[in-house]
Amino acid sequence: MSTPPASTLTLGGELTVGRIGYGAMQLTGKQVWGDYPDRAGAIALLRTAVEAGVTFIDTADVYGPHTNELLIREALHPYPENLVIATKGGFVRGGFDYSTLGAVGNPNYLRQAAYLSARRLGLDRLDLYYLHSGRAVDTPFEQQVETLAALRDEGLIRHIGLSNVTLEQLRTAQGITPIAAVTAHYNIAVRTGADLLQAAARDGIAFSPWHPVTLTEGPDTPEVMAVVETIATRHGVTARQLALAWHLHRSPGSLPIPGTTSIEHLRENLAAAQVALSADEVAELTALTPER
Repeated sequence: MSTPPASTLTLGGELTVGRIGYGAMQLTGKQVWGDYPDRAGAIALLRTAVEAGVTFIDTADVYGPHTNELLIREALHPYPENLVIATKGGFVRGGFDYSTLGAVGNPNYLRQAAYLSARRLGLDRLDLYYLHSGRAVDTPFEQQVETLAALRDEGLIRHIGLSNVTLEQLRTAQGITPIAAVTAHYNIAVRTGADLLQAAARDGIAFSPWHPVTLTEGPDTPEVMAVVETIATRHGVTARQLALAWHLHRSPGSLPIPGTTSIEHLRENLAAAQVALSADEVAELTALTPER
């Protein structure tokens, strides 16, 4: 008999969070620039998320930039004791156009970014702080990780995460300091982060897939959707809910962070934690796209 997956996981050996988090990036303006136009609606959504049981919220200093962190503070501070807010630093935006997005690894910049994120969020310590990109070329990757390790030693960061890195970079970072979480592009249709998922599972690291419920990115969309809709109908859930359920069954360390601006969709996302898939169904969904 199929049973739902575990409802929680533990970050860094000490922070227990629900398996479905909330990705706050959509609560910004167009192209992730500026304030979200319906501020009252955004505050209501964030508060509803926490009331509904969300204990992990993902943000970044570049979302807005800065407006997303400030919004989270306005909506939720003082924070519930069980709420973990993950933020990131290392990307910068030079304007509205996405082409101005670039990665910066300068130690002084990373230190400033982390301190300012803590200030905007109203926190003395950041529970989980990601290096937002492994692509910065202004500073060796090892030095970037060492900067975050120093900030943890100083008490500003509790746990370190890595976003948009390669498997080789993860291994390099682990040789310097413990890594609690990684994020990568991974879903039923796209498996870019497959090697990181496997490494995270082996090492007891949380794996937080972004774009977790997107089903139309890959080259085989009709075939993927046909299988997803068949299995979703069998369980009486939406395709989006099935996609989230697949993540939770795929690995015990998977921590998807679906974003939405709709309270209805938020509740649907959280309900996906109760979907019990059989091993055959998980295998069928996994086989739809090559792991690479």
